[in-house]
Amino acid sequence: MTRLRCAIYTRKSSEEGLEQDFNSLDAQHEACAAYVKSQASEGWTLVRDRYDDGGISGGTLARPGLQRLLANIAAGHIDIVVVYKVDRLTRSLLDFAKLVEAFDKTGTSFVSITQSFNTTTSMGRLTLNMLLSFAQFEREVTAERIRDKIAQSKARGMWMGGTPPIGYQPNGRSLAIVEEDAAIIRHIFRRYIDLGNVRLLAVELESQHVHSPARNTAGGRAFGGRPFSRGQLYKILSNPSYIARIDHGGRSYEANYPPIVEQDEWYQVQGRLAANIKGARGPAPAETSLLAGKLVDHRGVPMIATHACKGKVRYRYYVSRDLHHSGDACSANGWRLPAREIEPLVRARIVALLNDPIELFARSKVEMPSPDALKAIVSRGKDAATGLAGRRAPATKLHRDLIAEIRLGAEQVSILFDPIALGRLLGVSIANEAIKLNVNARLKRSGHVMRLIQQNGSAAAPTVDRTLVKAIVQGRSWWQELQANTDMIVEDLARREGISGPYVARIVRLAFLPPQILARVIDGTLATHLTVKRLTAPGAISARWDRPNF
Repeated sequence: MTRLRCAIYTRKSSEEGLEQDFNSLDAQHEACAAYVKSQASEGWTLVRDRYDDGGISGGTLARPGLQRLLANIAAGHIDIVVVYKVDRLTRSLLDFAKLVEAFDKTGTSFVSITQSFNTTTSMGRLTLNMLLSFAQFEREVTAERIRDKIAQSKARGMWMGGTPPIGYQPNGRSLAIVEEDAAIIRHIFRRYIDLGNVRLLAVELESQHVHSPARNTAGGRAFGGRPFSRGQLYKILSNPSYIARIDHGGRSYEANYPPIVEQDEWYQVQGRLAANIKGARGPAPAETSLLAGKLVDHRGVPMIATHACKGKVRYRYYVSRDLHHSGDACSANGWRLPAREIEPLVRARIVALLNDPIELFARSKVEMPSPDALKAIVSRGKDAATGLAGRRAPATKLHRDLIAEIRLGAEQVSILFDPIALGRLLGVSIANEAIKLNVNARLKRSGHVMRLIQQNGSAAAPTVDRTLVKAIVQGRSWWQELQANTDMIVEDLARREGISGPYVARIVRLAFLPPQILARVIDGTLATHLTVKRLTAPGAISARWDRPNF
């Protein structure tokens, strides 16, 4: 008779009751051992080792007992795995497939004593797959119910467990202030406002021996009692819990526990944090389409964010939906606008509004606040504007949050701000009605794409004409040669360069551009119609720099 070595695997999801002398794991093992004994006539014998996992979910294979079992199976020490129920082994159909594959490699069978399944037969495998599908469905439904309950509870302002922020202690489904620790939090906020730098704040706190309070987790593990790290300070300073707000699923709810920090103080800190962001890791967030899902064309048709690559350079565009779907770049039914034309224009208008929040009161149904409150609003706006002028990820996210819609017209761009997001940033209550600001900029077709031109003729975003810069450098170089060598004439230069004399003469004219025009060429604000061809035309450059002919 062939001897079949049997290993019993047991599991329990929670730790409840495991401290008892005879617990659920023991009950499963005893039932399985009795079944193995009943099959002694078939050569079944029980191995000495026990494979138990207590307090571990069946949704993962990272279980110590299971991993020991798999190692012994791979070593060829086990012929049959016996469990009380299939879901004791796993609740995931994908994980079960991996386990069956591991069993098959060594010819190991799998038996559930309460369900009479055996994976050595095709019918047994089919039935097991069906059973595990329902087990996985039950697990996913349970997880969804838990997530929904947590979301509903947080929407009602309830504390849903975990480690409470410093300054609080659990109080049922709420939090209570620990005054001694709350004083440390208030001190951190005040000193950051004064110093404006987290690194300096960390150094000062350590020099003053101000450490994080020593606390214990729910399981009794001690932590804290050490100097504040910069990462810990960033987390504290940006935590909305300190103004009694709960963030969940992209929304913010009022909590049912008291705040530790005043709202004005907290918003001021957020503005400072946004303004102080430096450095970048990985791809630059500026490559993200800032206005994706926000931009519509002159007919109200959404414009889709797309891009094209030329070598290693990535060019981003916003294309009218029907034009994008038709693939006809020359169609007159839609627009194709480079991202570099519209995004800086919108960014500049948002920054201007935040730098002068008083404009907000003239354009929305907001009562003019008291002088002290207005001063705080202006300060928060300027701090936020400084941060938004950058191109890091937090600034990009805040741009998108503030914008409700961008309407692109032939003569102007209309920016509609989200009143709730804007009010939250500035700390004011704004009527639930989008705030509209217009920017005068006309659209001009240039080949297959459109360009935004401001009233002064310059592009919406400063753009250096590299062709013009190169021509100016060449013209000044040739003029200096002609000045240094009085025997040289334009035709000599043309023969040496292998080009025509009239072309050299036209390029040399660029050496006499007025200084104010040169400055605008360098900073990219020159009118778009002033190209190399226009500036090198006969009579384009006047001898009177204060009276240019263009």
